[in-house]
Amino acid sequence: MHRLALTGGITALLLGLGAVVTTSAVSQASEPASARSRALHFDVAFSPLSVVEANNVRNPPSPFALGDEIVFHDQLSVKGKRAGDEVGSCVIAALTPEVLANCSLVIRLSGGTITGQFASSPGPAPKAIAITGGTGTYLNVGGEGTLAELENNTGTLTLNVLAFPAKGRGA
Repeated sequence: MHRLALTGGITALLLGLGAVVTTSAVSQASEPASARSRALHFDVAFSPLSVVEANNVRNPPSPFALGDEIVFHDQLSVKGKRAGDEVGSCVIAALTPEVLANCSLVIRLSGGTITGQFASSPGPAPKAIAITGGTGTYLNVGGEGTLAELENNTGTLTLNVLAFPAKGRGA
């Protein structure tokens, strides 16, 4: 009987702690977001295609093999004035039914850097970019963007940057 009362007391204590933790998590998650949004628009001058043949097993008619990398260093401008650049690489992850690459990039601007990731395949379809972070003015950012290819190795880059307030001590 004593054992049952002790077990029941411990269970009640654990359920009570669980309710406190759950209530605390829900109240933090339901707080209104105080992120500031900012749109950045750039014209892009793409660098020439540069493939690093990382896989020695090659299909002669194919320009790519699994694991090959495409590296880039593109120039960014706003209204004809240089605004920064973007550097990155794409690893070829699939060859069929279409070529598909996993890409990462660093966008260098005067106030700091913005990092991102995206999936890419050949063709003019816009590439959706996930903004994963930044430095300097862009510390604590997230968001999304779109990279669109136009004619003559040019394109546009639009970033919807969300600046989140720093959390915790010393942040």
